[in-house]
Amino acid sequence: MRDDASSPNDAGGLPADTFDAAFRDRLAALVRLRRDVRRFRPDPVPEHILLEALNLAHMAPSVGLSQPWRFVLVEDAARRKAAAASFRRANAAALAATAPQDRRLYARLKLEGIRDAPVQMAVFCDDTTTTGRKLGARTMPETRAYSTVCAIHTLWLALRAHGVGMGWVSILEPEEICRICEAPAGWRFIAWLCIGWPQETRSDTPELERAGWEKRLPLSALVRRI
Repeated sequence: MRDDASSPNDAGGLPADTFDAAFRDRLAALVRLRRDVRRFRPDPVPEHILLEALNLAHMAPSVGLSQPWRFVLVEDAARRKAAAASFRRANAAALAATAPQDRRLYARLKLEGIRDAPVQMAVFCDDTTTTGRKLGARTMPETRAYSTVCAIHTLWLALRAHGVGMGWVSILEPEEICRICEAPAGWRFIAWLCIGWPQETRSDTPELERAGWEKRLPLSALVRRI
């Protein structure tokens, strides 16, 4: 038998790098059930699950193999409290800027889990990294941030596969989060992640859709052929 990527495997003649229909169905279910979680149980997340998920996140694609993601586990209670205060200030400003007809609904939305999630993580993009030697990033340096987002999404799926939930908090003051986390110069704040066991069984419908804030657009509205 040939040992290259086009060789059939023993599971039914598929190429060695192809997964079967059952796996693809499970993958689709995982993607559908990846929801932004904001309500957490206090139970701790086992360290091995967190490290396994971070290892998979570190396998995400990155421009020029720059690997610009920087994960900062925030365990100090005072730093978490400061991040929660930053959210309250940013959220108050966002509420004030919301259209009058939407403010009542906005005020009812739960948009963070900072006070509840047992694991808190700030994710940064190192814009000054020399890893990758700027390959692919000279004309579009923002691709480093895009790469960091790929790592975050990979982390999200990896955690969900264990039943662990994650919420991405973006209603924050980036400069204040950099100060709280003592981020070096050149690190760009990307996300504050809240991680833990969800309080409720998650639907494949986003919470914002269930709350009436927005609906998922049909794919046909977002794809063009030219």
